[in-house]
Amino acid sequence: MKQTILNAFGVKSFTYLWLSEIFTQIAVNVFNFFLIFVVFSLTKSNTAVALAVLSFTLPAVFIGVIAGVYVDFWNKKHVLFITNILRAILLLCLVFFSSNIFMLYFFSILFTTITQFFIPAETPIIPVIVKKKLLYKANALFGLGLFGSILVAYILSGPMLLILGKNNTLLVLAILLAVSSLFVSLIRLPKKYEKRIRARTKNVKGAVRHEIISALRIMSGTKEIHHSLMLLALAQILILVIAVLAPGYASDVLGVQIEEFPLRFIAPAALGVLVGSLLLIHVFSEVSKNKVITTGIFLSGLSMLALPYGSKIASRDIVQTFNTLLPGILDITPLHIVTCIAFLLGFANAFVFVPANTILQEKTTDELRGKVYGVLNTIVGIFSLLPIVVAGGLSDLIGVSSVIVGIGVFLLLFGFAKVVFRL
Repeated sequence: MKQTILNAFGVKSFTYLWLSEIFTQIAVNVFNFFLIFVVFSLTKSNTAVALAVLSFTLPAVFIGVIAGVYVDFWNKKHVLFITNILRAILLLCLVFFSSNIFMLYFFSILFTTITQFFIPAETPIIPVIVKKKLLYKANALFGLGLFGSILVAYILSGPMLLILGKNNTLLVLAILLAVSSLFVSLIRLPKKYEKRIRARTKNVKGAVRHEIISALRIMSGTKEIHHSLMLLALAQILILVIAVLAPGYASDVLGVQIEEFPLRFIAPAALGVLVGSLLLIHVFSEVSKNKVITTGIFLSGLSMLALPYGSKIASRDIVQTFNTLLPGILDITPLHIVTCIAFLLGFANAFVFVPANTILQEKTTDELRGKVYGVLNTIVGIFSLLPIVVAGGLSDLIGVSSVIVGIGVFLLLFGFAKVVFRL
């Protein structure tokens, strides 16, 4: 039988995990953009938006690693179930404070603190329920689910706020998290795993410090692990910085309302991830993962450099010539150019996300994997602080376009350094 990306769906528990991921990620990503929309509407400040983004990144700095350690001692299925229920309850409570900017920050911090326990349980559970021969396909499907749900979330986020209002949106998100928990409850874990976890749980007391030191030693001494961590952290930080710049980019560069930004930019970017993930499995499956990742970094840099210049590209003679030949309804506009660039940016992200995650899972054991993803959360939290604050402040001072160009230059330099120093 021909092997395809869909073979991983032959594992029922993975299918339930994937469906759970869809509902969870839609809820979480709509909530993130809900927070950005509401904060920007209340303050009209990119700096305030940067603080909102910090509210869902700071908890990783303080408890990311510790959360990963504890999750490795606990049954990951139970962690996924409980954290989704707790986050649903928080969203229900937030209904009563949705117009208070300080309470929005506070609830965002609580929400993300719980998420620090969810993340080291979600992706690391894949190798527990999926055999190694299906791991690359499972990660590609997980990437498709992750970014496909982001696509759905960001298409829905603006309309949901406009049609349902703040409070009803929060109620819908709480329901989605509850449905996700239902799918988690259907997952069946191998008996050997559950027996091993029960034995490890008895030894959790007093083992935290030792586990952290041991994990850091293994990660720092294994090239594939710390390189994959660095690349995944870079990809996530880039997404966070784009989130900070989104309101200013929508109004200053695209000239559209912030509620339109998800459809104009995030949707094509997420679609790019879907296409990139499919190509990785069906066309580039035999290509070195390291080469795929390097290609993704260069494509990301070029995409960021091109983002502020949609109008200039659209005004080029060759584009205008095409416009004279095409019916008026098909005229190429700056928004069309930006949509294509966003698609390419998402496509590039898939080339980093899927192979880096697969390498990380192949090179770690179940006893280590939660801690590794906990460290990843902490790295993202620590190293995103300065870029987020700087991006928000600089965009208010020198403009969003200049900041985006700077990010593009950094990514290209990083790509060249990766090639030269064989990182």
